[in-house]
Amino acid sequence: MGRLVTKTPATLLVATLLLLAAAAAGASSYDYAGGFDKCLQFFEAQRSGKLPADHRVKWRGDSALTDGFSQGVDLVGGYYDSGDHVKFGFPMAYAVTMLSWGVLEFEKEMVAANNLQRALDAIRWGTSYFIKAHTEPNGLWVQVGDGDSDHLCWERAEDMSTPRTAFKIDTNHPGSDVAGETAAALAAAAKAFRPYDSMHADLLLLHAKQLFTFADTFRGRYDDSLQSAKKFYPSESGYQDELLWAAAWLYEATGDEEYLRYVSQNAEAFGGTGWSVLEFSWDNKYAGLQVLLSKVLFEGGAGAGAYADTLKQFQAKAEFFLCACLQKNNGHNIKLTPGGLLYVDDWNNMQYVSSSTFLLTVYADYLAVSRGALKCPDGEVKPAEIVRFAKSQVDYVLGKNPKGMSYMVGYGGYFPTHVHHRGASIPSVSGLKSIVGCMDGFDKYYNSKGADPNVLHGAIVGGPDANDGFVDDRCNYQHAEPTIAGNAPICGVFARLASEPADASDNSPTPAYSPPHDSASPSKGSPLELVHTVSNSWTTNGVEYYRHVVTAKNTCGHPITYLKLHIKELSGPIYGVSAAKEKDTYEFPAWLTRLGAGEQFTIVYIQGGPAAKISVVNYKTA
Repeated sequence: MGRLVTKTPATLLVATLLLLAAAAAGASSYDYAGGFDKCLQFFEAQRSGKLPADHRVKWRGDSALTDGFSQGVDLVGGYYDSGDHVKFGFPMAYAVTMLSWGVLEFEKEMVAANNLQRALDAIRWGTSYFIKAHTEPNGLWVQVGDGDSDHLCWERAEDMSTPRTAFKIDTNHPGSDVAGETAAALAAAAKAFRPYDSMHADLLLLHAKQLFTFADTFRGRYDDSLQSAKKFYPSESGYQDELLWAAAWLYEATGDEEYLRYVSQNAEAFGGTGWSVLEFSWDNKYAGLQVLLSKVLFEGGAGAGAYADTLKQFQAKAEFFLCACLQKNNGHNIKLTPGGLLYVDDWNNMQYVSSSTFLLTVYADYLAVSRGALKCPDGEVKPAEIVRFAKSQVDYVLGKNPKGMSYMVGYGGYFPTHVHHRGASIPSVSGLKSIVGCMDGFDKYYNSKGADPNVLHGAIVGGPDANDGFVDDRCNYQHAEPTIAGNAPICGVFARLASEPADASDNSPTPAYSPPHDSASPSKGSPLELVHTVSNSWTTNGVEYYRHVVTAKNTCGHPITYLKLHIKELSGPIYGVSAAKEKDTYEFPAWLTRLGAGEQFTIVYIQGGPAAKISVVNYKTA
């Protein structure tokens, strides 16, 4: 079940490289906000169906507009999995789960990066498809297209000529793994959407609960029911991890103790407290499950106390995985390349780097809030050290590696230009109107030595081999092909790192601030130019709500190191500032300690009725 632990002795060289990578990461100056934006652009490039007017990937067009029609169901939409045009429901659902988890953990950072809405749009594109695919309580369409026939063609999605057969699981053909993962995706998305669109969140939860009941009642592996999936996305870890994963996410989304009880009662039998793993992926959810349930323990919710002993067992397994990433697990570590990259598998290793980096980052934040540290067999690791290691992995992806290459397409000046991706390698339909057939595509474009005519911005390719080597060749699908499952976890990490002060030496929460006596007086004029806009509105239960976006630009000519705002008539949630001790007062968020001259930050709040009134009551300049 999954990838078993093997004992790999750590060498002095590996330890030295780890320390150097962690130290160097703190001094790097990569554009993480730009990486976050590009990461989301990749999801736009992978969209199937009728594209919206605000679609940014202009070389893409509408595609697969009749998916499911021949079988009497509307399956238009969703995401293409990778460089081909099959819609595989299992990794697609995992990608949506991870995008949603990223929003839940790094929502304020995404607001600060001005891209929260695009992250929510990426999630909604997936969840809207899942709702279509869930046509009955005990049935789910889990795949459109056949991998074998699809791989015989090298053509644009807009020209697709391969069969678009759809495949379904039901009571006679169970698929607890894919149904469970889809339930997890919908539950996580419901929680992410709750502050912005409660009606949509309710709909997602309805489907999530039905899918979980279906998955649990009619148990079985989906690749036993659908042979077409076995070759491409087999469920090697079984379905028990997805049942626990789905229940954990339903608990997160609802707070209903029934789901936590389910996790506790099945923890041992389903391997949740038994498996010590060295990977987290679209197939094997145990490490993610263990970290998610550790969060329940950290937060100490109303239902956590009764299950504390079981949750501590999950936490112990979570910390096994995290210590293995950090090379402090008594020899039971995940391998590193000579350049310091986590290395799990030769085929698309970056997906494991992406998922591991996400778990490291969120766990570091959990520890920071609780003022704790990770106690590994080979030493204690503080939250700031965990973040620095996670940053070293992200920096490797963006170009701090032996080849000096960014493995994110379109980032920096040196990145893969021969990506294993049909749409990127063939001229756009907007320029080349004639159809490119199956064999023409192979002859003219797949085998071409020319660079991709379309830049697949934000795609993270499979990455280097175990020795940091990489061949930029379209035929090199193990290393040159991106996937939505590989991109999804790291998207949120980019946003998190974009908010990290460049000189941060500690990841602990910012202590309460006592304003200095020489703070500037507001009577000397406001240091901020406030621009207020309304970016969205909707009506719920007869009340019209607005999403307000306030851009605050430093116009005083000096860096602002302390700021206190007074916000009157605020009735809804607010993001991008931290509440101060005094009523209706707010300060810089924990991740922002200095606002340079001419720089700006964003405040977002949601409420019905008139806008809130924002004024500066105190500030200090450097």
